Amino acid sequence: MPAINVKIINTSPNELPGYATAGSSGMDIRAHLDESITLQPMERALIPTGLFIELPEGYEAQIRPRSGLAIKQGITCLNTPGTIDSDYRGEIKIILINLSAEDQVIHPGDRIAQVVLQSVEKISWTMAEQIEATERNAGGFGHTGKH
Repeated sequence: MPAINVKIINTSPNELPGYATAGSSGMDIRAHLDESITLQPMERALIPTGLFIELPEGYEAQIRPRSGLAIKQGITCLNTPGTIDSDYRGEIKIILINLSAEDQVIHPGDRIAQVVLQSVEKISWTMAEQIEATERNAGGFGHTGKH
């Protein structure tokens, strides 16, 4: 599958986001910090990346947590997945939260999140008096049981 060209400006000393393996869906994004910061338990912070992108119309960039950071340090992204719209031109910043019971340190250049490119379909609403019933219907929030 051919790659989608996306313009990027990198004002950080970090390398550009890249795929770790041939089968990777996301590219790691690194923290652009002047010095390390400490996140206390349940503390959240907006971490700059130094990255600015120009997405083609019809695409979004989704910001997602890194599984290793989540399991090893209890750090994850809030507002997940975060959406970067095709008309946004500001710096990509990542909302991190420390869900562990200990202080966690984020160092300059640490891999803090991943970005996934997705195509976006537009919705055209059709007003209706009723919608088609299904076997599930309004069942949700665990309606199928625990097993």
